[in-house]
Amino acid sequence: MRTLKTHIRGKKMISVVIPTFQEEKFIGATLASLLRADPSMEIIMVDGGSTDKTVETAKRYVDNVYVFKEKGVSKARNYGAARTGGDIILFIDASVIVPPYFIKAINNIFACPNVVGATCNNMPLNPKLSESIFFKILNTCIRFSMNVLPPTRFKFYPSGAFIAVRKEVFKKIGGFNEATTTSEDSDLIYQLSKRGKFVFINDLSVHESMRRPRQVGLFRLFRAWIKNYLIFLVYGVTSHEWTPIR
Repeated sequence: MRTLKTHIRGKKMISVVIPTFQEEKFIGATLASLLRADPSMEIIMVDGGSTDKTVETAKRYVDNVYVFKEKGVSKARNYGAARTGGDIILFIDASVIVPPYFIKAINNIFACPNVVGATCNNMPLNPKLSESIFFKILNTCIRFSMNVLPPTRFKFYPSGAFIAVRKEVFKKIGGFNEATTTSEDSDLIYQLSKRGKFVFINDLSVHESMRRPRQVGLFRLFRAWIKNYLIFLVYGVTSHEWTPIR
């Protein structure tokens, strides 16, 4: 299997886009982890009309906080992307913690001109043993799928928790598909993969809250992901929208 290791190469400006809704419990830690890596980083937060202290908390860390009440995470991400100034756009979820070296990892991968997008290991925050095992297996499957298999809809795709894209290519494909309520991340990666390489950064890991898997059930949630994506592949629509869990 082809291995993609990061090493010191070119440097590009990275802009971060975070869609939020009722994220007061997590958004502070997420923003703090980003700013530890680069205090001057451009961070665009797009809030979907939170009634808790999400916006208030975010404004303690960043200036670019927008309230965007149109329904749909794809619309929120596209809205944020249109306001970025970077060459690379990093989309992350509001409960994701990044390591200090993530900027170097992204820059090194995107120094290759035919790379159009990238993801990495997504691991549980404060995991149980079963969660650690499950996500290690899942990351291995996604790594193989991204780095070895040819572009096709029928393969393992990462979630939208951490997706870095080359902005010019993102704009050419029209951004996220706003007609979908779920599986928009898989569709985006598939469309990007037809324009260049979408790669898995082996030596980068981020950590995400396990609130949804713990409330819904890990394997029940995975089954729902698979079912929803298969429906999207066959019919071009998704079966339902994820209910917010906070």
